[in-house]
Amino acid sequence: MTAQRPRPAETPSPSRAELPVVDQAPRERSDAARNRVRLLEAAGELVRRHGAQNVTMDAVADAASVGKGTLFRRFGDREGLMLALLEHAEEEYQRGYLFGPPPLGPGAAPLERLDAFGEATVRHLLCNMDLYLAADACASRRYTVPAGVLRVTHIAVLLHQAGAVGDVDLVAQALAGYLDPALVHHLCTQRGFSLERIQAGWRELVNRAVAPLPA
Repeated sequence: MTAQRPRPAETPSPSRAELPVVDQAPRERSDAARNRVRLLEAAGELVRRHGAQNVTMDAVADAASVGKGTLFRRFGDREGLMLALLEHAEEEYQRGYLFGPPPLGPGAAPLERLDAFGEATVRHLLCNMDLYLAADACASRRYTVPAGVLRVTHIAVLLHQAGAVGDVDLVAQALAGYLDPALVHHLCTQRGFSLERIQAGWRELVNRAVAPLPA
């Protein structure tokens, strides 16, 4: 479902009707759903044991006792499988900022929610970084993955509510880029940035985004 851009004068509240939550997949036949669960459980166990980068489609098919062709038909390719594994973690994380208690969820001021959203997202990415890096191998999918679309839309809604001016949709896309898994991984592992420094950087960017334009 395509998210609707809120008008600047409005202060909409995110809802499942507006935003592409990842658990809104079409219903499956019961046998297909069971097969999907079995495949994901097998893949998840292999990721826990060996790390996402070391899990092959052959290994997952063997662990689930299915043909490799079945696995490819179900998920398309390895990146598709890694994305599917992320869905469970994404659903819990999404519920926190869409429906959870403030300041992450509804009920707090927009800037407080943006602050909490950045902190929660960085923590979520670090906890699931192995999977994110494995699923991010295909650059053409990076900006169309439902979870990423939802983040951008959520940021844009809060920016509008906070009174941001200018092309808010583009600003939201730029802010979401700061929360890119590969960038967070680079900052932590290669640049040695602490979690606190990354979260402080998010707050600074948000404050700059909602600052009045110079006369």
